Amino acid sequence: MSILLRSLLTIAVAGLMAACASGGATSTSQPSGAPATAAPTTPSATPSATPLATPSGIAHPTGSKDVVLRLDESGGFVPVEFNASHLPYFTLYGDGTVVFLQTFAPVEPVDGVTPGTPIRTARLTEAQMQDLLEFAIADGGLGIARAEYPNPMVADAPTAVFELNADGRRMRVSVVALGMEGDPGPDSAVKASLAKLGERLRDFDHGGSLSSDAYRPTGYRAVLFDATNGAGGRVRDWPWMRLTLSDFAFPADPNQLQQGTRVMTPAEVDALGLTRPEDGVQSGLIVKGPDGKAYTLVIRPLLPDEAA
Repeated sequence: MSILLRSLLTIAVAGLMAACASGGATSTSQPSGAPATAAPTTPSATPSATPLATPSGIAHPTGSKDVVLRLDESGGFVPVEFNASHLPYFTLYGDGTVVFLQTFAPVEPVDGVTPGTPIRTARLTEAQMQDLLEFAIADGGLGIARAEYPNPMVADAPTAVFELNADGRRMRVSVVALGMEGDPGPDSAVKASLAKLGERLRDFDHGGSLSSDAYRPTGYRAVLFDATNGAGGRVRDWPWMRLTLSDFAFPADPNQLQQGTRVMTPAEVDALGLTRPEDGVQSGLIVKGPDGKAYTLVIRPLLPDEAA
């Protein structure tokens, strides 16, 4: 693990960590001790059973698909394409892998297509996991938080959702309008702590100063929306010779939003000719279906804990 990664966590945890020295020569793009590739292995139903050296400290699962700490967000007034491409801001897995959105990075359309927010990955040592978990449970407020914090004064703000699976706790904490606290109340202190944790996880690489790698998903979820009445952009030819509309699962109920979904391989996504396929597509990608209709296509990378 690189000194830069150790330094970042030291700053974020406000002195709870001691700087560690590099264990040998490494490349500049990958922390020392990380695997040859930072991309996770193909998701499976059985988590890794390989234990980490945890003689003391905060107990947690050790599998490469086990979610230990996560920050997600839901709700708010957003387009359906945004929900289809949505990913958690931050996830820590049991083997020390972190997958996070680089939220500060600008996302500009390329040839009319808006890619997803850049997704990065890195690997923490067990000591660094311990300090991050201690920060989340203590200074971050998860150790005393209850399950829900509604906010009746706000109607259209998103809800932050924290997940923790450590220290004998398996909990989910939702906070409406996190960081938008109004008048002081009985929950002000814990909500302020949760807001501090949210800020930390939303900017996990501290503006890009953490050494990390691009996340390379092993699969994607593709979602089709009918765009016949409002395509409003370049319509591309259907890019797949062997895929038809029947390969996408559409709701049987005609009263439900008619969006077709399908898990795709990296090769199938590469056929679209995107500039940054690993980050997926938020909007602007329109294809002409085999039936002659125009469809908006959203591409969302799958995370290690999501079944392919």
